[in-house]
Amino acid sequence: MSALSRLTATETKLFFREPVLAFFTLAFPPLLLVIFGVIPAMREPSEDAAGLRPIDLYAPIIVALGLALFAFTCLPQLFATYREKGVLRRMRTTPVAPGVMLGAQLLMAVVLSAATALVVLLLGRVAFGVSLPRHLPAYLAGYLPAALAVFTIGLLIASLASTGKSAGAIGTLVFFPVAFFAGLWVPRDSMPDVLRAISDFTPLGAGVQSLQDATAGHWPQPLHLAVVLGWAVAAGIPAARYFRWE
Repeated sequence: MSALSRLTATETKLFFREPVLAFFTLAFPPLLLVIFGVIPAMREPSEDAAGLRPIDLYAPIIVALGLALFAFTCLPQLFATYREKGVLRRMRTTPVAPGVMLGAQLLMAVVLSAATALVVLLLGRVAFGVSLPRHLPAYLAGYLPAALAVFTIGLLIASLASTGKSAGAIGTLVFFPVAFFAGLWVPRDSMPDVLRAISDFTPLGAGVQSLQDATAGHWPQPLHLAVVLGWAVAAGIPAARYFRWE
């Protein structure tokens, strides 16, 4: 555990040396919430959404967007760049095991993304009157498995990609469909039944619904928890198995 904590601290310091990646993964989601929030129509109650405002529906989506940006644009590119520059090859000569290296990346990503989610929630509440989650344990029960699912997918990309550019390209290709089914362009409540059914089986579609349920005071549905945990296992096992130092 001491090796994991030290390596996580080191990886966090290295992450903040990449200001562009840090901005898009940590600052962009709160900024996007502000952009949406200043649009008058986003603050008007909608009859189609049981009286909720669009900004109320988009707050959990933006939390999920922060996860997706970190998982698919930042994490694979950063990690694969280590391999490209020979950093991982040098680390191979140390006692650090691949599982510890992947675990440090995962822990760093979860902690930083959780901080971003907290900023989004507090900013939404203070600036636009968005309700905080009514059921905090349920919110955590929905957030953490969703984070684990998308970050293990990002680590799988990072484990297989040989260069930072290829990891970034693959991550971008994955990001757009995942963000779409999470409701970034069309909220899940407004999706046709077929698209919403597909969304239920995507890592962030299920994750967003879990967050919306917890915000309303309910526990995540078993189906959605099973989906995100299934994605975490399906991506996590090959990420560890096919990890390459160089």
